[in-house]
Amino acid sequence: MPVAPQPVGRRERNKQAKLDRITAAARELFAMHGVDEVTTQQIADKADIGAGTLFLYAKSKGELLLLVQNSSYSDALVRGKAAAETVPDPLEGVMAIVRPVVECNRGQIENGRTYLREMVFGDPEEPHHRDALDLTVQTEEAITVVLRRDPRVEPGDAAALAHVISAIMFLSMAATTNAAATVDDIVSEIRDQVRVILPR
Repeated sequence: MPVAPQPVGRRERNKQAKLDRITAAARELFAMHGVDEVTTQQIADKADIGAGTLFLYAKSKGELLLLVQNSSYSDALVRGKAAAETVPDPLEGVMAIVRPVVECNRGQIENGRTYLREMVFGDPEEPHHRDALDLTVQTEEAITVVLRRDPRVEPGDAAALAHVISAIMFLSMAATTNAAATVDDIVSEIRDQVRVILPR
């Protein structure tokens, strides 16, 4: 006989409510002012919690940015995977995954670039950093699925190609030379590089 799921207790509901308020406050303030111009005290005040409580949920401003951006990245990846399912051409299928991720990252350019730095140089022991790294793995897995549909791609090569494509995407988004580039500029740059490495 299956066990009925246990209702979430008051303490867990309160924790989730605080996390939701922190996330909403950080998202709004980062979008309005940029991550560099916002203090953790401002986020705590907006979320109506103490600064000490804030640090129970994220130990640094970088972790707060990861918390906010991870949610947007996850949504973008869901959209990209859904779009890629209906695209038969491998290059276009890959780009269907890439475009929403780039759009998400460029919503506020400096926040997006800081997010990428936090992913690379942040503390992998922190939970929001681990979540960010997991999203990169999920991105590569989604690209691998698209590439495996192409008979010209050796089955053993699909994951390696996906890893290279992921690196191209993240480097294009993070590059200082692309700081003023539009989403279309970055997507076009990524497409040109991916087209060269895919089998023809």
